[in-house]
Amino acid sequence: MNKRVVITGMGVISPVGNNVNDFWNNLLAGVCGIDFIKAFPTDDLPAKVAGEVKDFNPADYGVEPAFARKQDKFSVFAVAAANEAIRQSGLKASEGEDGNIDPMRFGVYVGSGIGGFSTQYKESEKMIKDGAKWISPLFIPTMIANMAAGNIAIRHNLCGPCVPVVTACATSTHTVGEAYRAIMHGYADAIIAGGSEAATIPLGIAGFANAKALSRSEDPKYASLPFNANRGGFVMGEGAGMLVLEEYEHAKARGAKIIAEVCGYGNTCDAYHMTAPRTDCKTQAAAVKMALEEAGYNPSSDVLHINAHGTGTALNDSLETKTFKMALGDDAYKAHICSTKSMTGHMLGATGAVEAIAAVLALTNGIVPPTINLDTPDPECDLNYTPNKPEKVDLTIAISDSLGFGGHNGCVAFRKVEE
Repeated sequence: MNKRVVITGMGVISPVGNNVNDFWNNLLAGVCGIDFIKAFPTDDLPAKVAGEVKDFNPADYGVEPAFARKQDKFSVFAVAAANEAIRQSGLKASEGEDGNIDPMRFGVYVGSGIGGFSTQYKESEKMIKDGAKWISPLFIPTMIANMAAGNIAIRHNLCGPCVPVVTACATSTHTVGEAYRAIMHGYADAIIAGGSEAATIPLGIAGFANAKALSRSEDPKYASLPFNANRGGFVMGEGAGMLVLEEYEHAKARGAKIIAEVCGYGNTCDAYHMTAPRTDCKTQAAAVKMALEEAGYNPSSDVLHINAHGTGTALNDSLETKTFKMALGDDAYKAHICSTKSMTGHMLGATGAVEAIAAVLALTNGIVPPTINLDTPDPECDLNYTPNKPEKVDLTIAISDSLGFGGHNGCVAFRKVEE
């Protein structure tokens, strides 16, 4: 028998809040976390705005200064968010009397789209200017994209399956989905799943901008414009999102507070183009359908919320609208959809987990966050994208979808917990 999988902890570091409560309250208030880039000069860069993490002191989130100095920022964000999620879950991986889960049964599925980009950039500069002898001995173990997962496992004694995923912007939707499957089929009792990214560096801005992906707006509060006719590309974001997934009976036996149930997952590949989404939307719609069918979605009785990928690029938003119509038929017009990227920017490998958390909070609180700045809807994007103000709705099911470079598609589904 398939086991039920629930969420018992969540953690967020984001441009609109560095814990789950602040993140959620700012989403509902329509707070835009995008501003002019503060971390480095942008005079020679084609894009000058980003969703940077603000007021982040690692020590405030259980991350020691020595660790923060030695590690890339993507690992620091990951550990900080994981600390919040594991603390909320109440799980302690130990074979001693103080433990409540076998370390061999607690895993880590945490990925990053790029990994230690800042470290790679700095060490490459040193190599070019000063030569090989000045490269840090920590360069490789700091830069590699699996190290966020490794650091979380080391810190919390998590000896179960550890599977970092790298699927660009779909990374942490896939980590959540694959962790769900691993627990459902009995390979672990709990897994912390999520993603982290810190790619807001000059090389990252230049690369995405020259690929014609970034907004070049010089008004930071009107730069990330999902489903808007005036959209001109996505805005870089950074941060981390983590969810503790746990087998239902295990959580129930220890008296854990259960937040929501993970109940569906779809994973497909466009097999089409390195950066452009498939135009017939066949594979994207299949991922959404898989998640909904596994979740037992019934259009006649369910009230559906979708946290859309909603990047603000010309192709994504129109084709994602088409995807929802293909997956849902006329019922797409009844769905309550939003893009929280309008406030956070695009957090790349972290975006799937962060948006999954937003979808869970919308479901459990009965409030759909707004898509801010949706003042001029694109006629091709004619679904209910919750423009500008949150909407109270008695939701019964929520999904979050992500679409990544390379054609990677993922979708996860959630329900309120029923005994």
